[in-house]
Amino acid sequence: MRTIQHMITTSFWHPDGTPMSAQQFMESLFGRLPDFFKSEDELRTIWSAPSTRAQLLEQLAEKDFVTAELAEMQKLIGAENSDLFDVLAHVAFALAPITRKERAQHARETINTTFNEKQQAFLNFVLDQYVTVGVEELSQDKLPPLLKLKYNNAIHDAIAELGPAAQIGQLFGNFQRYLYDVVSPR
Repeated sequence: MRTIQHMITTSFWHPDGTPMSAQQFMESLFGRLPDFFKSEDELRTIWSAPSTRAQLLEQLAEKDFVTAELAEMQKLIGAENSDLFDVLAHVAFALAPITRKERAQHARETINTTFNEKQQAFLNFVLDQYVTVGVEELSQDKLPPLLKLKYNNAIHDAIAELGPAAQIGQLFGNFQRYLYDVVSPR
C-alpha cells in the first residue's frame, strides 16, 4: 500500500497548470512509471548507472515529474534520508524505502571485499558524501569535485592512487550497482 506519511504543504501541478494533491501526484506518477521501466529489476539496472539514471530523470522531467517534486515525495512518504530510487520503487512496487545509510553500509560490504585498499578509501569517501548529500553526489559530473575534495585539489594524487582518468571513471560508475542491490532493512 502506498501512503503519505507526513502532512506538509506542498504544491504539485498538473501539466495544464492546475494544482493537484500529493495523492493525485502519486497516483499520476504510479500510472506513468510503466512507461519508463517495467520491473523492479529494470529500475535497479537503470538507477545503478549514472548515465541511465540521468536519462531517466530527464525523461521523467519531460513528463512533468521533476526532481524537486520527487524530492517532496520523499518527505511525504517519510523517506527524507532515502534515495530518489526509493520514491520510485515505493510508488511503482510498494517497496519500503531504505535509508541512504543502509544502502551505503550494504555497498561497503561488497566494496571492502572487491576493491583494493586505495579504491576502498575513495569509494568509502564517495559513500559518505552520498549518505550526507544524496544521489546527486553519484552523478558523473560530480566525480572531478569529489576527487578534488578527497585528494586536496590534487587530481594527480588521485591518478597516482587510483589509475588513469578513464579507469577512475569506470570505478566510480561501476561501484554504484552495489548501492542498488536488493537490501533487506536492518
